[in-house]
Amino acid sequence: MPSNEKPRLIPTGKCWCGCGKDVGLGKFFAAGHDKIAEAALMALKYDGSVAQLLHAHGFGSHHSVRHAAVTDPDCSWEKCADCNYSGAPASIANHRKKDHPDRHALAQAIRALGGT
Repeated sequence: MPSNEKPRLIPTGKCWCGCGKDVGLGKFFAAGHDKIAEAALMALKYDGSVAQLLHAHGFGSHHSVRHAAVTDPDCSWEKCADCNYSGAPASIANHRKKDHPDRHALAQAIRALGGT
């Protein structure tokens, strides 16, 4: 398996945070327990510090994790066409509605008329 390929994970029917709760079909976590597991891992491996997490993976003020996410073809992150904001596609859509409402309305009108 190439280094950028991730293994296919199979839900087990039990919460992956380790609490032992039964979870629904196709789920890895009980409601909210993904964040509990994330916080526990951050505390365990990075002293609860996002700066330590970024540093451990080679990111920081010298190497932007945001830029890496936007430019990686295997990552779905995007950059807003109107400013320096970046995030997941749904986050970009919410950002554009809130911070660029005129441009968002114009883009919707163009799409409604069959444009791109």
